[in-house]
Amino acid sequence: MRCPKCNNEQKNTVECDVCGVIFAKYQKILDRRKEEEALKALPDAKSGLGLKFLQVLLLVVVVAGTTYYFTGKQSTLPFAQPQVEVAPVTKAPSVPGETPEARVSRPQPVVSSQPAVMKGNTIERARDATVSIETPWGTGSGFFVNKNYIVTNRHVVSFDEKKLAALRDKVEKDLRFFELEQQKLNEWKERYRQMPNSPSRSQLAMIIERHEQELQKVQPMLQENERKLAKVDRKIQPSDIKIILSDGSSQSANYLLVSSVYDLALMSLYAGEQTFIEKPPAGSNLHQGDKVYAIGSPVGLRHTVTAGIFSGYRAQGQDGQIYIQTDAAINPGNSGGPIIDDNGYVRGVTTMILQNTEGIGFAIPIEKVFEEFSSSLY
Repeated sequence: MRCPKCNNEQKNTVECDVCGVIFAKYQKILDRRKEEEALKALPDAKSGLGLKFLQVLLLVVVVAGTTYYFTGKQSTLPFAQPQVEVAPVTKAPSVPGETPEARVSRPQPVVSSQPAVMKGNTIERARDATVSIETPWGTGSGFFVNKNYIVTNRHVVSFDEKKLAALRDKVEKDLRFFELEQQKLNEWKERYRQMPNSPSRSQLAMIIERHEQELQKVQPMLQENERKLAKVDRKIQPSDIKIILSDGSSQSANYLLVSSVYDLALMSLYAGEQTFIEKPPAGSNLHQGDKVYAIGSPVGLRHTVTAGIFSGYRAQGQDGQIYIQTDAAINPGNSGGPIIDDNGYVRGVTTMILQNTEGIGFAIPIEKVFEEFSSSLY
């Protein structure tokens, strides 16, 4: 590029590095001077015909100059660099009892450049990976963490010892009471046979009949409780656990491993290639207010999805274990089901709710599942 004013040769095509003239403005000045000289050179410029000719001439000059500047000269300008949007840095959430040093050393969340998957697809995939679980004493939920393994709660597949003792005591008392009622009924029948015909004898007959009817109603419940006690009063076998898949088919577990530390259990099911829910990438953390979803089979309603937010990490129990708190609706039967995020990653295993409250539920972080069952899942 040669400066039209001082003839300095340079690469800058916007302004002169020596005299500082702006080329575009200087070009306009030159064009205006040419216009003035053209007016002076035309003797009939003031006449109507000369004025029209001059206007046409000036228009041609201006158009030609502008076209030359923006097509010829400006083509040598360097291309503008694309603007790059830098993703904001997100701080990891604080964990109760964590020191500032530990918080600094903890990996920061990684912001993925990949577009998020549509919510409908992620929720449907997680739903298809969620199963219903039926045991001799109740129902619950679970989900595939890989092609062959299902995670759930310990209390879904293992009867609580305190509840077992209470059930055993109740069954024994009910049976003893039933036996005493039977003895009383036999005594009334013997008395009835010895009584002469009288209003009192007729009245006793009505009492005996009503009492027999009541005992007949109670007897099936006692027998059912006895069968239930017989099932739970022994170590549960994998074959006792019925797993209902998303397509409605049912299978029995092939393997059962119960955690002694967490309310977790792991089962295997070799039934082909099953959909499973992936754990989040390393360093990807939940942030307070993030959307989460709970999937399970509350009160027998299979594949129910409820939405809420991540409320924070909470230490619960005497051992101070860390749980995920959420306000996503959790009901009986949700136990063992997944808590997933907006991207479809599993964040926790639903485990309990706070009694006499609404919207306060807890889940065991998914990292604890892979720590506890590392020998089977890796």
